[in-house]
Amino acid sequence: MTHLAITHKTHYRFRNTIALGPHRMMLRPRETRDLTLLSFKLDIWPEALIDWSHDVAGNTVASASFPSTTRELEITARMLVDLRAPVWPVFPIAASATSYPFSYAPDELTDLGALATPQYCDQQKRLLGWVEPLVAARPTDTLALLKDISHAITAQVTYRERETEGTQGPLETLDRGWGTCRDFAVLFAEAVRTLGFGARLVSGYLFDPRQDRIGTTKAGATHAWVEVFIPGAGWIAFDPTNRSVGSANLVAVAAARNIHQISPVSGSFAGRDTDFLSLNVTVNVCAEVANYSRD
Repeated sequence: MTHLAITHKTHYRFRNTIALGPHRMMLRPRETRDLTLLSFKLDIWPEALIDWSHDVAGNTVASASFPSTTRELEITARMLVDLRAPVWPVFPIAASATSYPFSYAPDELTDLGALATPQYCDQQKRLLGWVEPLVAARPTDTLALLKDISHAITAQVTYRERETEGTQGPLETLDRGWGTCRDFAVLFAEAVRTLGFGARLVSGYLFDPRQDRIGTTKAGATHAWVEVFIPGAGWIAFDPTNRSVGSANLVAVAAARNIHQISPVSGSFAGRDTDFLSLNVTVNVCAEVANYSRD
């Protein structure tokens, strides 16, 4: 078990006094059998009215409204978690799904819905042409196939940080040959969906005690990966950026069909484009050696 202390700060600065519109925040980690949230504190300046809810995917959402004007906005989330995910996980995949291709049960297929359907236009089926040769045979080992797809991405696409917002489409990432962790995740999700797998995008934090993993900067950053639904095992995490399988070193905050649905902070302000000065995001994830009590 690893105790982690995580601090996520988002700081906006404006040239003139502006009115802030509603803001939506997805910052509270998702609790699972491998992750326990010990405490969570959200501080916002200027003072905001906050409502808490869950979206259709079960993610915790904080909605903030601001009664006063300001020239700055600072959002700080502090959390303590217990992370118990094994480094070498063994997945109890159902016998019916150990080999690909397999069929989801009717209820599973209905509930997966759009999660098992590609989300990007690809009329020429270029992505299918890229992923199909990775299927060694039919049948083939399901877990090995998913690992091969993840490894193919890191073999063909170079990781590169990008300060601008937004995410590349899967074909754009293949054409450019480089991308961020968000781009890697989108490419992997779309590739496995093309083969009929149910997959969802995940945002959260990467714990990197040995400083040998890709996806964080010196100032820290959020991370993105994918979960694939396999009968028996359930949702299995794949981090194509680091060629890893399982949730070790990953703290999931939000999961959804589309990467744009899991932005940590989103909102608006009333003013001119020139009023916006800067956005600074810092994330710190470190191991804690202390005793905690659940809030």
